[in-house]
Amino acid sequence: MKKNLLLAGLFVMGLGAAMTSCSDNDDPENVGNIGGGGTEQNDAQHLEYTSENAAAWGNYAVNVAMLLSNDSEALYEAWVNDFAEAFKGHTPSSGYKSANDCVQQIIEGCIDIANEVGTAKIGEPYDYWKAGQTTQAVYAVESWYSWHSRDDYKNNILSIANSMVGVRMEGNPNDFDYQSIIGDMNATPSIIAECMKNNATRVAAINVWKDVCAAWTAIDDIPQPFRNNIGSAETVEAIEACANLVASLEALNGLIGDNLSEDDCQAIVNQFVDVVVVPTYADLVTKNKELLSAVKALQTKPSDNAFATACAAWLATRQPWETSEAFLFGPVSELGLDPNMDSWPLDAEGIANLLKSQAWSDMEWSGEYDEDNDAIEAAQSLRGFHTLEFLLFKDGKPRTVK
Repeated sequence: MKKNLLLAGLFVMGLGAAMTSCSDNDDPENVGNIGGGGTEQNDAQHLEYTSENAAAWGNYAVNVAMLLSNDSEALYEAWVNDFAEAFKGHTPSSGYKSANDCVQQIIEGCIDIANEVGTAKIGEPYDYWKAGQTTQAVYAVESWYSWHSRDDYKNNILSIANSMVGVRMEGNPNDFDYQSIIGDMNATPSIIAECMKNNATRVAAINVWKDVCAAWTAIDDIPQPFRNNIGSAETVEAIEACANLVASLEALNGLIGDNLSEDDCQAIVNQFVDVVVVPTYADLVTKNKELLSAVKALQTKPSDNAFATACAAWLATRQPWETSEAFLFGPVSELGLDPNMDSWPLDAEGIANLLKSQAWSDMEWSGEYDEDNDAIEAAQSLRGFHTLEFLLFKDGKPRTVK
């Protein structure tokens, strides 16, 4: 998730009666409308699909879905055509000097997303809520239009689990029997497997896996939807669980250099690339094509059923993306594909303006990626998963035809 800077200046309204807890509010409309309408951005957040804007709405959705599909293909091709072999071979072009360096990069990627989930995705909304800024708290929640926030965060933890065990898991990581791989010379090459076999790293590996499971469980325990339960005790527990996971990953990473052989690390890297990364991105390509087809069908013949089908395709496509966030290094970073696909918070005012102008080229940029380029950031804020989420969902449900 690329956090842009749009949120800081969104809210100048008085909060007055909004100083109540989001956690006990079961009415998403009330939570979403806290503070009344004081700004253009706030008004844009509640833009409705109507017969008057239906054509532009459909065109916008298709253009966003096309860009998502193109970006996923570019990401997959960058790995399979170049970076996968460069990373496995730790060639000069990869930026890594050894397989050991690559393993440490895998763990650092896990650290980054564990920290982001705890301090940004869950922590920032909680900090706003705790300060009494309840409107800001809701708008800071990623994927709140679809009520998919909690699943996004659990999938982020699964991205860590997948990276650590060298396979693509589904469901609760507690179901993985990490103890069985001790002494198993035929175990799937992975960070957990190799570290469990090594006396110097075994305890640290056990701590990591326990904290992976604890973080996933703590997030799952947050009452659904997260946007209505930001101030809950379960939210605090999830933040703490993510912090514990960061600490245990850092401890394990500090042991890798002195305790895993280059051969062991090479086997880990090969498994990680071939069985986790490349198949995840291949799945992302497939799911984005299906999403594009569903959105085109919605554009061609708008209906409640077409909205529901497109929403289901969006949810399915989020899964491989969110389970890739432990490896946001290489092409996804260098080519600006993360913010292309996943910029947040939402620029609702920009989306509303683009619906009026229909200048779809405003979503595109060219040249070498520079994260500090304001023009590139402005283009990225109008596209991606969350723009499409806004166009497809309202209050956790598919939009309807008026």
